[in-house]
Amino acid sequence: MKERRKVILITDGDEFAKRTIELIAHDIGGSCISASKGNPTILTGEEMVHLIKKAHSDPVYIMFDDSGYIGEGPGEKAMTFVANHPDIEVIGAIAVASRTHHEEWTKVDVSIDRFGELTEYGVDKSGIADMDEGRIVGDTVYCLETLNIPFIVGIGDIGKMARVDSIEAGSPITKQAVKLILERSGML
Repeated sequence: MKERRKVILITDGDEFAKRTIELIAHDIGGSCISASKGNPTILTGEEMVHLIKKAHSDPVYIMFDDSGYIGEGPGEKAMTFVANHPDIEVIGAIAVASRTHHEEWTKVDVSIDRFGELTEYGVDKSGIADMDEGRIVGDTVYCLETLNIPFIVGIGDIGKMARVDSIEAGSPITKQAVKLILERSGML
């Protein structure tokens, strides 16, 4: 039996997210599918699976973005296809907060605020703890609960959070989220 590719889903696809995830793949290991960048997502789920299968090493980091679409947008459609594919094993997801006007949210197992503290509460786009326990508001998170993902980490906007998560700072919050997922999956 062919081994399934181990994948981490990231619910952000802008240029900041792309550059941050490329840095994480370089620093921690794994493969960033840079072509999955897009705001909104432009690749189909089938195209993403093809790229994941060609990646040089696991974990494979792949980005999805709905750009504020109401309900299931292109990022969530692609994410659902990828997560349900028999050759893919999703080991975790990074649920990225946004200032959506449509109040899409998902449950998270833990969040990391912009100070690097684990919290049972969700966080907002700036990485500040919210009032909602165990959930995060974002624009590409609506379908996460339906995908049987073993571990979901909520964070503020990747590569930003008042410059705390910038590339120049080494993107410590995103890096911490990835390490948590890798620890939980037994890969680290």
